[in-house]
Amino acid sequence: MTEIVTGEAVPLDLPAAAFPSRIVALLIDTVAQVALFLLVFIPVVATTSHNASYAAATFVASFVVVFIGYPTAFETLSRGKTLGKLALGLRVVGDDGSPVRFRQAFVRALVGLFEIWSVVLSPVGLITSLVSAHGKRVGDIFAGTYVVTERVPAAATLQPGFAVVPPPLAEWAQSLQIDGLSAQAAEAAASYLRRFSELSPSAREALGLQLAGTVATQVSPLPPAGTPPAAYLSAVLAVRRQKDLAGSLGVPTGPAGWAAPPVQAAPFRYEGPVRQQPAADQPEQPTVAPEARPAPGGFVPPA
Repeated sequence: MTEIVTGEAVPLDLPAAAFPSRIVALLIDTVAQVALFLLVFIPVVATTSHNASYAAATFVASFVVVFIGYPTAFETLSRGKTLGKLALGLRVVGDDGSPVRFRQAFVRALVGLFEIWSVVLSPVGLITSLVSAHGKRVGDIFAGTYVVTERVPAAATLQPGFAVVPPPLAEWAQSLQIDGLSAQAAEAAASYLRRFSELSPSAREALGLQLAGTVATQVSPLPPAGTPPAAYLSAVLAVRRQKDLAGSLGVPTGPAGWAAPPVQAAPFRYEGPVRQQPAADQPEQPTVAPEARPAPGGFVPPA
């Protein structure tokens, strides 16, 4: 997965196309181009066979028009697709993720005429495609483009219990500050929760403790003592989603303008401290934080 930033400072994750899929797409386009070339050239040669010079000129003109015009027209009109790329779910985009323009499509096709059909330059394009992080051939380098894939496996969704703030953490989550949470840590936590049921108990506990410790250094305040890693990570990600949604809708975020995410029963055990409410006729007694102790599989935040 390749992350790029558009001119509007919007990060996009565009997966560069794999080399085998690009080769298959190229073969499909080559078959289509050869068929189109024969369709154009043979009738002309049949009517001008008595004139060798005219036939040679027709051959060159037909070759250039088909093998440059075909990719240029298709990629410009279909926003980066040819027949081969359409079949394989690929698309040509600019280096900034923008749709390919006519100039870029023309440069790719012009360089590709020599790069793909030349015995001398073909190895160069093959090497650059294998070495480049974006799988760029020489034409992509000159045009400022690369090929991405639009067909990626759908990411597994979170279980319903992991998509919300656990009820015991609802009050704590209202004051949660997540501005320091990195995208990498959030994605790692989400991946862990998506694969939670697939992990063995030992791997589940070890990885959960590691991720919870990492996230705890980036957000505040710390969770109540004894909070299980899954509960803690679920709450942090639920708050993050809520704030992202509020930000996209233009709703003020922060302690004064943020509403807590919905709470539902979650499939994990909570053994943190519970504050008792004083009776109406009794003054509230000062509370002393209990000694932090780990629950089975629980996460004890650092002191």
